[in-house]
Amino acid sequence: MKKTIVIKKNYEFKTLFNKGKFFHGEYIHIYITKNNCNFNKIGIAVSKKQGKAVKRNHFKRLIRESYKLLENNLKEGNSILFVGNKNKDISKISYYDIKDNMEKTFKKAGILDE
Repeated sequence: MKKTIVIKKNYEFKTLFNKGKFFHGEYIHIYITKNNCNFNKIGIAVSKKQGKAVKRNHFKRLIRESYKLLENNLKEGNSILFVGNKNKDISKISYYDIKDNMEKTFKKAGILDE
């Protein structure tokens, strides 16, 4: 299991939004930048418009678990921000949908090692 740090500071989220390279998926959008470290940093952002706290937290748990299973196959040294797609109803999304979507998006970004 690789070392992954969670992004918590507001300025780190703003930097990823402004300077990160954008990749879109069906359920999640991903912003990626290099962080000049030998570990990955992740952040998760879900809008209040997507549902109440219970739904948003469930969606975040699905993203974290999917990432945890894929993190051994990812290249190191990236800051990754996951943003929920506002056009999708997050209450009807399953774990397997998120995992497949995340894997396809990482392949588009070129940070997934085969």
